Amino acid sequence: MTDASPKAARRPGEQALAALGLGAPALSPADASPHAFPEGGSWRTEVPSCEGPEALAVVLKEASRLDVPIHRISQGSGVWMLTDAEITEMVEATGERDIELCLFTGPRGTWDIGGSTRTDSRGGGLRARGHDAVAGCVEDAVRATELGVKCLLVADEGVLWTLHRARVAGIIPADTTLKVSALVGPVNPAAYAVYEQLGGDSINVPSDLTLDHLTEIRRVSAAPMDMYIEAPDDLGGYVRMYEVAELIRRGAPLYLKFGLSKAPGIYPYGHHMRDVTLSTAKERVRRGRLALDLLARHGADGDMAPLGSRLPGKLKRFDIPS
Repeated sequence: MTDASPKAARRPGEQALAALGLGAPALSPADASPHAFPEGGSWRTEVPSCEGPEALAVVLKEASRLDVPIHRISQGSGVWMLTDAEITEMVEATGERDIELCLFTGPRGTWDIGGSTRTDSRGGGLRARGHDAVAGCVEDAVRATELGVKCLLVADEGVLWTLHRARVAGIIPADTTLKVSALVGPVNPAAYAVYEQLGGDSINVPSDLTLDHLTEIRRVSAAPMDMYIEAPDDLGGYVRMYEVAELIRRGAPLYLKFGLSKAPGIYPYGHHMRDVTLSTAKERVRRGRLALDLLARHGADGDMAPLGSRLPGKLKRFDIPS
């Protein structure tokens, strides 16, 4: 009989392999994360790369057809790539379904004039280059939250700390959540804890971290973790669906991100990318259904956080200087 408790270890094919004398060693209960979302549950879902109202409509329609629950929908091109009317349409559509909408903030180095991002070392990366780039991110944050957006996607430590200070100061709403991008995600527990202290409410780790890495992180931080179950090619193209139950056991509270490998990049989005953006948006939802079906077959689908939940719970922060 399958152990259906949230912290049970589950692996695909385990019973069949054990019957053939090929069973794996028992996993240690000490590896399981002791943390959960504040409303309960070990995992939430996220559909990324939803670049505008039209793509959002495709995602919502497909999610309804395939019965894929969604806690968060995120966009990668940036607030500045959307009109006020488009943002408002997305806010209203997600609000009707109690789904959190997360938009990317401001300029980033890969689209800036700095040549270092095009060197082999990728110096500077996604970070905001100079004062004006930080200011652009803050402007995006203020504009988006005034239009009703409750979650902001950030790819720079300075911008993260600045926006955390901004919400403490009341410049943006206090219940705004700040999501750290996969493009700068931490790869060790010390760095993960720093992102939490800087204001991160959910922190995207690279999809090539091992299960032991997730356990190490959970020993120092309870901040929600985001992880691509299937990563885009520019983030490695990793497909980790068969590990999804164990990823939850080790990494909870965890957002399961339904990405898509073997798909072209679409940032920054424009109508010249329309066909591929809509088709990949639809396929991301189907990939989500496949992951959820795997969880069900492994007896691990019963600890999802309530739909509509979005806040991270009480987290550790650096003191803000007076």
